[in-house]
Amino acid sequence: MAIYYETPLDRTFHALGDSTRRHMLSALHEKGQLTAGELGKPFNISQPTASKHLAVLEKAGLVSRTIKGRKHSFALNATPLEEADSWINRHTAFWTGSLDRLETLVEKTIKETKDD
Repeated sequence: MAIYYETPLDRTFHALGDSTRRHMLSALHEKGQLTAGELGKPFNISQPTASKHLAVLEKAGLVSRTIKGRKHSFALNATPLEEADSWINRHTAFWTGSLDRLETLVEKTIKETKDD
């Protein structure tokens, strides 16, 4: 059964779910534009495997590809990461506030129970 990631945010989180892809993004962040071979070399993976990882990153919009002859180079596109970070921050704020309110309610309930 195939899984389809329909929204850009779904594709971003799917792409980030694999450590090899996260390391590829880190390499692009640190070194700038790199070829598929350069991105796959540290992992001792075959070229087709590296290409599959890069296709996932490209589909998520996390990398852009430049083709010159037979050479495919990739560069980082941070926009989807910024959108994911924004989503995480919104949900972190919500849950932090919710948990703080719950803690206050529990403390109040405990105090009232002890006063009875």
